[in-house]
Amino acid sequence: MSKDLRFNLEDVSQIIIGSFALAIPISFSEEAWRLSETLPFFNLGLLLILSFCFLGFYTFQGIFQGNVKSRLFAFIFRVFIAYLIAMVVVFLILLAIDKLPLIDETIIAIKRIIVISMPASMGAIIVDGFDKE
Repeated sequence: MSKDLRFNLEDVSQIIIGSFALAIPISFSEEAWRLSETLPFFNLGLLLILSFCFLGFYTFQGIFQGNVKSRLFAFIFRVFIAYLIAMVVVFLILLAIDKLPLIDETIIAIKRIIVISMPASMGAIIVDGFDKE
């Protein structure tokens, strides 16, 4: 990998596989479905913040090795794209197993995606970091 850690198709595939690996068992869990129905918005926001903090910390240490001064945009991009791809993977899994009530209960569908995306995004960034620097 080059010094500037370019984001390419290999990175996308690693993020997809990593998020899929952790999203599958959780997406099939009735506990996750129910949690998304009862979780208050404050706690949902806290989950989002924790997700980005852990993604940022792992990306900073594991992928960028603490050197982000000259690559700040690449660092921020990698954190956000990992979370976004994880959300898309979770969306597709929940849609496939008919547990994404987008039309009938949109808020629950969004909450379900956020709840399951937390562990999925961690799997995504860890797998993405396996072959870096």
